Amino acid sequence: PRRLKPYPNGDFARSYIKQIASGRFGVSAHYLVNADELEIKMAQGAKPGEGGQLPGHKVNALIARLRNTQPGVQLISPPPHHDIYSIEDLAQLIHDLKEVNPRAKVTVKLVAESGVGTVAAGCAKASADNVLISGHDGGTAASPLSSTKHAGLPWELGISEAHQVLMMNKLRNNITLRTDGGLRTGRDVVIAAILGAEQMNFGTIAMIAMGCVYVRKCHLNNCPVGVATTNPKWRAKFKGSPDHVVNFMMGVAEEAREIMATLGVRSMNELIGRPQKFLAQRDVPDHPKANTLDLKKVLSDKGDENAVRICTQDRNDGIHKPALDLQILKDLAIHTGTTGEENPTAGLMDRGPFTKEYEVVNTDRNIGTRTAGRVAEIYENHGLPAESIDLTFRGSAGQSFGTFLCGGIKLTLIGEGNDYVGKGMSNGEITVRPPAVMNSDFIAAKNSIVGNTCLYG
Repeated sequence: PRRLKPYPNGDFARSYIKQIASGRFGVSAHYLVNADELEIKMAQGAKPGEGGQLPGHKVNALIARLRNTQPGVQLISPPPHHDIYSIEDLAQLIHDLKEVNPRAKVTVKLVAESGVGTVAAGCAKASADNVLISGHDGGTAASPLSSTKHAGLPWELGISEAHQVLMMNKLRNNITLRTDGGLRTGRDVVIAAILGAEQMNFGTIAMIAMGCVYVRKCHLNNCPVGVATTNPKWRAKFKGSPDHVVNFMMGVAEEAREIMATLGVRSMNELIGRPQKFLAQRDVPDHPKANTLDLKKVLSDKGDENAVRICTQDRNDGIHKPALDLQILKDLAIHTGTTGEENPTAGLMDRGPFTKEYEVVNTDRNIGTRTAGRVAEIYENHGLPAESIDLTFRGSAGQSFGTFLCGGIKLTLIGEGNDYVGKGMSNGEITVRPPAVMNSDFIAAKNSIVGNTCLYG
């Protein structure tokens, strides 16, 4: 699509952040390689514990094409990700995403709730680069009314707990802590920073800056100012421009700078994670009920004056066995004659099929995933002719064999796979079969040669 390439005037319509939600609608190799950051949406502050619900009348031909469905069909995402039922499962999805797009950072979006700090620490250990804590005041047009009105907690509670737990576990410097959920002003930015956030997201207020008049009709597809609608009749009424958002953000930044000046600090780093210094609890005059609140735990500081309270590393990639795909791509580069940083799949259309066989063990994870990402960068999901890359593997493959596979790649595994075989594949071919010579006790009909969650998404 045209939006994935910069326009002559320098504008770039491609989304910087791509989201991976529980429904996995439209999540493919081509979708994932065209992003600088990949966000796993475990939940959303406005509807914690529930998946998105897109009414059928909003699913026009464009939305249907992007999400690989049919126009007019309502899209209901499940509450959980069906490939994530433990922190180890989440770690594997993070690894999947870093394999298909090694340049992108991975964010995990959590909601503010009691215990979110423990989950945030797990995300840091699972090699996430960012953790986003989402509050209940954020907006969404894809949520049941009961959740929007009655579920969720403020981002202040979530960001405070996450920051404190990361500090206690010496993990705070590994990841960037981010928050969203109804932030509006420079004052919100300063408070978020003091409680531990390094980055803040603005959603609803940015739409208001572009013309949203908050009539709360997003789910009906007839937004009177054309902001939240797919109907051309109403979209024609949209009068917003990027300059409106830029001006608003400049105003927020100016207010934050004024507040920081009154606090005697020059940079955000002097604020981050220092509630004891800047947010000491005080009595509220003539308000006895407010004075019953005890905010000591929310405003607790788990580090000394010199403790590191911000992320100090560019990426949080962890320690993993080098991917077998690195060798596959080297062999492919020899086949196509590419060198250096050039994509090794670039010359495939001018060469014969690339055929190779490899021995694998169960620590070889994500076989084919990185190769699929490099193919999708040039040929998208369906542009490479079938079996242009024909790979055979013998042995026990690790998790995520053929995850996010795209067109033109054929994988044959003679042996057995693990969990997530073919997860997120948009095209291509995967064959898994036992060796020709087996133990006489082996009965094919009574044995599984692949694990759980195959072909999910």
